[in-house]
Amino acid sequence: MAGLVILSAFLLGFLLPSSMADNVLYSGDTLSSGQSLTQGSYSLTMQSDCNLVLYDYGRAVWSSGTYNRGYNCVLRMQNDGNLVIYSNNNAIWASNTGGQQGYFVLILQRDRNVVIYGCPSWATGTNAANSKGVVVVEHGRNDTSAAMVVVVPEADEPQNRKIAMVINN
Repeated sequence: MAGLVILSAFLLGFLLPSSMADNVLYSGDTLSSGQSLTQGSYSLTMQSDCNLVLYDYGRAVWSSGTYNRGYNCVLRMQNDGNLVIYSNNNAIWASNTGGQQGYFVLILQRDRNVVIYGCPSWATGTNAANSKGVVVVEHGRNDTSAAMVVVVPEADEPQNRKIAMVINN
């Protein structure tokens, strides 16, 4: 059963463009001013005032603290694992998680936490108690074949569920 879930998630990652995943920002992808990642009642919004804000039912629970520090801001998930807010190509905020080049993905999870995966390197620390698990899929980019599937069980699932990760280089 777990193999079927992984295969289905893997194939979905190839069939759907990253813009179809409302809660995911892949390496090289951006959120422009006014755009959001969403997961249920949670949203991570790149505001027009250049502040990146995590909302829970419309209430701010975290922000980058970059209110009015620029204009035409863009949030970029870089290929080195660093999440950066740029104002006219000048960095005004960063997660400071850059390191090696690779495949990274920013996820707004079902538990409200925002996490950079690849090698787990940064999170907002805003996950809510008693929340459900997360499934992550990274699909191949260009001529490079890479896939990552992470299955974290929901709290009410049997304890014999496992985390699975598949990487093809």
